[in-house]
Amino acid sequence: MTIPLDKINGMPAFSTYYPKPPSIYKGVKSHQVHFKANPNAIDRVLPSCFKPSEDGLCIASGMTINWCSNYGQFEESTLSVKCTYKEQEGYFCVIAFLNSRSSIPAGREIYGTPKVYANINVGMDERLMYTNTVLANQSIMNIRSSMDKKIKINELPKSGHSWRLKVIPGAEEKTIDVMQLIDGENVQSDQNINIIQSGNGVVEFNEMPIYDLSDFTPIEYYGAYYIETDFTENYGEVVHDFLNPAK
Repeated sequence: MTIPLDKINGMPAFSTYYPKPPSIYKGVKSHQVHFKANPNAIDRVLPSCFKPSEDGLCIASGMTINWCSNYGQFEESTLSVKCTYKEQEGYFCVIAFLNSRSSIPAGREIYGTPKVYANINVGMDERLMYTNTVLANQSIMNIRSSMDKKIKINELPKSGHSWRLKVIPGAEEKTIDVMQLIDGENVQSDQNINIIQSGNGVVEFNEMPIYDLSDFTPIEYYGAYYIETDFTENYGEVVHDFLNPAK
């Protein structure tokens, strides 16, 4: 008997490459550095459906995931920029680097997260956490931060909406099959935060022929945050379908 089409929810049809949400995450250690970047750098990477924030705020983050029910153990680094969509404030994920095989296609196909493969080294050196993202034997984004002071969750800066632009090209020339604005603000549930610390941080970007972020060299820093947490990752929300606006 062949496989009914309404029973297929991924590829390969007989055994999908990755499980569907929810995904359980345990032992996630992350840090984020908040900084101001050149407005021209933000304009270069921001889709036209957004309006850049006047303050030029950006977040560089790194994390190590000790265990995930759907994707195993992996490391990740991301760059997000503050912007507005229809007068709502939030952050757009410019790029996410990972060293995972299954999390990359899952993140791209389900949530529209712009995930690409890179070598990532995440660790601790005494009271500093570091995340070094390497492509072609060159560091493309290097994050360092301290964890000087214990704080409460309400002292974390509010990031608001967490937008991605999900784009899937068509099989025919010059066609796009999917173009959707996805919000991941409420994707997490069952969150258990074990530690939150604040401190200072720095970010270094280097030139690269692809995924070049060198024009994001920070103009000013606004602190850093270290978090240890467990959570469940669920589905996101389609805010707008650009190819089918009536839906």
